[in-house]
Amino acid sequence: MTDLQKIIVKEMKVQPEIDSHETIEAIKNFIKHYVQSHSFIQSLVLGISGGQDSTLAGKLVQLAVNELNASESQKYEFIAVKLPYGVQKDADEVEDALEFIQPDRVVTVNIKPAVGQSVSALEASGITLTDFQKGNEKARERMKVQYAIASNTSGIVVGTDHSAENVTGFFTKYGDGAADIAPLFGLNKRQGRQLLKALGASPHLYEKVPTADLEDLKPQLPDEEALGVTYEAIDDYLEGKQVNSKDAKAIESHYIKNAHKRELAYTRFTWPK
Repeated sequence: MTDLQKIIVKEMKVQPEIDSHETIEAIKNFIKHYVQSHSFIQSLVLGISGGQDSTLAGKLVQLAVNELNASESQKYEFIAVKLPYGVQKDADEVEDALEFIQPDRVVTVNIKPAVGQSVSALEASGITLTDFQKGNEKARERMKVQYAIASNTSGIVVGTDHSAENVTGFFTKYGDGAADIAPLFGLNKRQGRQLLKALGASPHLYEKVPTADLEDLKPQLPDEEALGVTYEAIDDYLEGKQVNSKDAKAIESHYIKNAHKRELAYTRFTWPK
């Protein structure tokens, strides 16, 4: 490994191999411990897109909540949120994910009117967003809704960020990158599939082509096409394996360029002199 790869591997916490049962238990225990350590928490909120990451996070959260409710007098609730932008093309896959997760409660909020109002208000002020920038508006609106629900139900927001996403910065800052807990961090993409398989998920829930699906002009754009590198290469890199120089350069470029997404806002006391 190069020196930079060693730094990235250490930061991203991905292990070359994981035991499915032990990892599932470790993530559930983390969720339960966090909830038990904060007396205000009554709910956990997560947007369900129908993709691998939210399906896995949702299942693990619901399992943790079930165990908490079975052992404590305090009762908790997992709220799964459907956040379509108009008519969601893969709405059937969202329903399949929810059937697998079996959430305590499902809330649906169509974000299209709110995004449209925001974009129109900006245009009236002389700011015209690109299609890509509008996609970020969608991601931030979805997270705003989740925090509103969490606030209303004395809850926290669960994030779906994992290490293969984190290393590339493939998330919207203060959009899907914002959350109170990120239980999937330390996993790469193939390990997420491994856990879903161990949990008994139908193959189509973890074999689906990953897509953020934020751009109107590029609907269902695959993540790997947007990134310019495959998850297979990213996963190998994070496991400390050797990848070809083109893939390593692409991964490291994303890591360096998007470092700001992994950091809190700087102050005059934290910015390097």
